[in-house]
Amino acid sequence: MSEVTEKPETEAQASLWKDAFRTMRRRVDVIISVVILLFVTVMAAFPTLFTSADPRVCNGLDARQRPEQWLRGEHPLGTDAFGCDFAAKIVHGTRPTLLLALSVIIVSVLIGLALGILAGYYGGWVDTVISRALDVFIVIPMLLGAILLLSLFSSRGGTGNILVAVLPAALALTLFGWMEFCRYARAATIETKSLDYVVSARCLGAKDRRIMMRHILPNAIVPITAVVPTTLGTIVITESALAVLGIGIRPPATSWGILLSDGTEWAGGGYTYLFLWPLALLVLTVYAFATFGDALRDALDPKLR
Repeated sequence: MSEVTEKPETEAQASLWKDAFRTMRRRVDVIISVVILLFVTVMAAFPTLFTSADPRVCNGLDARQRPEQWLRGEHPLGTDAFGCDFAAKIVHGTRPTLLLALSVIIVSVLIGLALGILAGYYGGWVDTVISRALDVFIVIPMLLGAILLLSLFSSRGGTGNILVAVLPAALALTLFGWMEFCRYARAATIETKSLDYVVSARCLGAKDRRIMMRHILPNAIVPITAVVPTTLGTIVITESALAVLGIGIRPPATSWGILLSDGTEWAGGGYTYLFLWPLALLVLTVYAFATFGDALRDALDPKLR
């Protein structure tokens, strides 16, 4: 009987995702967003495919050399204020930016799912404790909370290890980034735990852990998945804001936010390319995340299907 009740549920979940992606692949804006995200991902994973220059090798005599040939020459995008190849800086700055965003989103989703499912399933004092913690953290914006926390470590210098450079900002953003996922998971759990197939599984003697993992979790993942791409874009923007304040990813590691912050100092002197290139990548990536997230949310919304 358990298999009979679980099979329609599994088929319904598979049909939901299949119909959602069938709807999304018909949209031109989604295709453009996927192409942008794939391009950025490949650039982060395989930077040597885009440039052979080392971003750490700088020549002061070539400082602030403007691009003379469109995507050609020794420095196709020019050089920065220290004579480093700017194309190499941008390409190699993609990995820390995406690594920060992905690490924050993964840990935040796991925390939000775990706490939301526990609160919604057990209720009582468990729900009270988690909900009160949620109320405390949710009133603090992610950017403001990260600024307050990272200011405690602002005096510490960075290292050449990318994980060490990203870790402080990742921890700060995660601490103030799990609440939305917890709310969605809690609401989905409260709605799902009273459905017939969940009640049947409980009557058949299924343990709480099995019910939460087998029946509750698939339903809680659906609304959370819809907001993940948009949240990724928010994290990328937040990292740039932290970099402008000098408390984001730590140099000598490079990120788009750091390049954008450094470029603003020279944009007024006519070296606008130091500002425009990282800004363009940042805007395109955030646009892609936001567009894909909106399309995914619409495709998964049962009222619009």
